[in-house]
Amino acid sequence: MSLISLVITLIAVGVLLWLVNTYIPMDGKIKRILNIVVVICVVLWLLNAFGILGRAGAIRVPQVQ
Repeated sequence: MSLISLVITLIAVGVLLWLVNTYIPMDGKIKRILNIVVVICVVLWLLNAFGILGRAGAIRVPQVQ
């Protein structure tokens, strides 16, 4: 994935989140939960895009017997 597509996707997600927060009337708690969920999803997506999350499954933890 190219850097330009990453930046465009982040801008699009930010604009959509701003539009939802600005123009859709919701309770403050629901907006906060929505913002947290979107931020967590974007962070996970970025970690996966940079290959950090994909390599985490390859780590072997020794078993203690």
